[in-house]
Amino acid sequence: MWGSAPRGLRHNSRMVRAISLTGALVLLLASASVVPAQTPAPFPRPSGSTPAQTPPVARPAPPPQSTAPVPPPATPAASVAPDEKLLGVPIFAGANFIDSYNAGQGQRYYLFGTNTSFTEVVAYYRTALKQRGELVYDEPPVHEFDVGRYREETMAFPPGVTVKDYASAGAKGYLNPKRGAQPARFKTIIMIVPVVP
Repeated sequence: MWGSAPRGLRHNSRMVRAISLTGALVLLLASASVVPAQTPAPFPRPSGSTPAQTPPVARPAPPPQSTAPVPPPATPAASVAPDEKLLGVPIFAGANFIDSYNAGQGQRYYLFGTNTSFTEVVAYYRTALKQRGELVYDEPPVHEFDVGRYREETMAFPPGVTVKDYASAGAKGYLNPKRGAQPARFKTIIMIVPVVP
């Protein structure tokens, strides 16, 4: 009788069993983590005797806290605006430094924002870097300029300049992460990955 069940019904019963087993396994693991651990008796004792109560272990008192004020953490170098010498490429005139981020493999990338149009920023870097670069996305427009050799074994990003249009297709722009800073949004973002010596 069971052997003649339609194929779909047999498949569903396997799924129900698999789900039931999975649920049982989850409950078993959950209950195992809740079981309190028993304290083992330190020495064997004769049968029928009760274990002696051990006195609680006294813990040393924590050291007294100093009342001297704790100095504020030093401002990380990551938030300091870099110069062109560090980056190895020119910074677009009037661009605001936003921040730098760890790219991995010992590299950092630096973000700058400007309200100059994407087209003007790309034209500037074409002239400054003496290369055409490459339009890698049409919408939103993203243009890349390679400025150094990429070594996969030692780098996370190829050295270069990437320009992205954050005001295309009616977008409002890249939100300035610095509260209360002006401008509140940037039309164009410039990402610079420095040339590694």
